[in-house]
Amino acid sequence: MKNNKNTKLIILITVLALFIGGFGTYLLFTRTNIFQKKIVTTNKNVTITDNGLSEAVEKLYDAVVVVESYNNLKLVSSGSGFVYKVDKNDSYILTNNHVIDSATEVKVTFTSGTTETVEIVGKDTFSDIAVLKLSKKVSTVASIGSSEKAKLGDTVFTVGAPLDNAYSGSVTRGIVSGKNRMVAVSLSNTNTSDYIMKVIQTDASINSGNSGGPLANANGEVIGITNMKLVSNGVEGIGFAIPIEDALEYAKVIENGGKIERPVLGITMLNPTDIYSIYSSGLNIDTNISGVIVSEVAEKSAASEAGLQKGDIIVAIEDNKVSSIAELRYYLYKYKIGDKIKIKYNRNNKEQTTEVKLKSS
Repeated sequence: MKNNKNTKLIILITVLALFIGGFGTYLLFTRTNIFQKKIVTTNKNVTITDNGLSEAVEKLYDAVVVVESYNNLKLVSSGSGFVYKVDKNDSYILTNNHVIDSATEVKVTFTSGTTETVEIVGKDTFSDIAVLKLSKKVSTVASIGSSEKAKLGDTVFTVGAPLDNAYSGSVTRGIVSGKNRMVAVSLSNTNTSDYIMKVIQTDASINSGNSGGPLANANGEVIGITNMKLVSNGVEGIGFAIPIEDALEYAKVIENGGKIERPVLGITMLNPTDIYSIYSSGLNIDTNISGVIVSEVAEKSAASEAGLQKGDIIVAIEDNKVSSIAELRYYLYKYKIGDKIKIKYNRNNKEQTTEVKLKSS
């Protein structure tokens, strides 16, 4: 009887051992498979490589030049530019007006190290565009892209000379940080904003020598012309570029020998914040009214023919409210000489409207 019990006990232990061993083997097998699957998945996720923008940069690189401006044989400024067009036996270069504005002679240096003297075809202050011409063909011409198709977050890069010729051909990379930014610009060495420009914002590093150089997309196509950056304590990585569509529109007029003419109202303007000038002009007006103050009206001008007077405060052009001289110019320059526009103004605290036929002077 005792032997019988021992036999049953041995059989029970054996069965349990086999069960536990089999179950353990199953767990080990399944866990190993899961682990192996995870390794495969992880390896697939990290096989992505980034070749950078080397091919795009190579496509554009030799079309970029260093632009040096001389006045009476003295170097007065330098920047960048790029060949955007070849026509017959001439090559055309785009750069910024402020790079060559005071020049009597301009030279460009290619990536090969060759320096050439170029002709200033024309320039425009408010668009900050200048066109240069080299009387020979070059081998590399920039491909033109579209700023309108660019999206926020798209990769972009610049090529230029951030300080001087020693750092020419420097490449910086960033993204499109903003589109259609309206940035106030001072055309003189004052704190007063003279004009507003519509620009592309980027965090690609831009320095003074980059002015006039290309802002390109990941395909190496130019979508803008770098022209300025914000400089202030606490501000970093905010640069701007003129949309290539706007630049080429102005360049076309300049190429054809035309001068970019903008309409003129024929008035002297003051900002409401310019209290000293308002007082000096003998005006007694409510400076809390948002608008542009008329301090003088020229005889036979568009403004005088429309009935505007000294002391009027222009508050809107068509449906666009204006609160500064820079804003007024921006909206006014959307129209052409000969166009008729409505101007709203405040006179003696009463708002009125007049129609103005725009003139060139």
